[in-house]
Amino acid sequence: MIALNWRNRSGKIKPIPSAPYGSEQEFEREVFSTQELLGDIHFLKRQVRGGSKPGVPDIIGIDDEGKVCIVEMKNVPVDASVIPQILKYAIWAESNPDSIKSLWYEAIDKDEDREIDWENLEVRILVIAPSIDRSALEYVNKIDYQVDLIEISRWRLGREAWLMVNKLEPSPQMKHRPVSGLVEYDEKAYSKYHKPAALKAFLKACSEMQAIVKRNKWPVEKSFRKHYCCFKVGNSVVFGVKWIGSKSFGYYAHVPESVSRRFKARGFEARYRRNRALYIPEKPSSTAKKLARLFKSALNLRLGEPD
Repeated sequence: MIALNWRNRSGKIKPIPSAPYGSEQEFEREVFSTQELLGDIHFLKRQVRGGSKPGVPDIIGIDDEGKVCIVEMKNVPVDASVIPQILKYAIWAESNPDSIKSLWYEAIDKDEDREIDWENLEVRILVIAPSIDRSALEYVNKIDYQVDLIEISRWRLGREAWLMVNKLEPSPQMKHRPVSGLVEYDEKAYSKYHKPAALKAFLKACSEMQAIVKRNKWPVEKSFRKHYCCFKVGNSVVFGVKWIGSKSFGYYAHVPESVSRRFKARGFEARYRRNRALYIPEKPSSTAKKLARLFKSALNLRLGEPD
């Protein structure tokens, strides 16, 4: 387990005490109320019953690629034995798209810009626990679903608390089996869904954002997905460019609404939903450069640094 330390007034370094969750319900509540821990996943409901089958998925959500996210949470260390359990939930979700669709339309404050192919739903599995045995990675590589194994731990010192999120990645020595949910998106892949002029403008916007990141030496990683290009710190999306339909796009940043309201950008249509500010360019001169200060604010918030 990762250790956190602090320096007291005398200069002595002391460990910060870990603060395990008292119950699985408390663990679920904190993750459910802090959705940015898992990136761009919109949680729909806790404790969703899988039809007539036994067992209850802890959380169901939809990510920015329109995938159904089945989230299984354990407040104890887990090993590979958790995989068969959550596979049952994934198969149920894939076989019952109408049930997921009903949850989506019942959800409050959902992202209307999120594109979901209800006829061909893809399923993503997330296992979350304080610690996960690395042997589970061997099972993940044999499954035709995208599976994320995520460790979340909490530390507390006085009234301050810290959460550490660690996404397990397979070692280079492991053999990788092609997974249907992990598609590499590039110009050729996007051209199947978007008009040439829109695609050219989108890729130009992504390049401009990459130039801003490189110039400022921001510690973020770029990743292309089906519906967006994102810049991440670890597993958390900070800002990026998002497709809106097949012909237009917008720049987005994960910031509180109070920050978004203070930021004025001429030449953009501004929208705000679920801790994400979206700016849709209204003319060619409305470029990423005009939003650099907003991107920096989003990065500072993610890194816990002053704005």
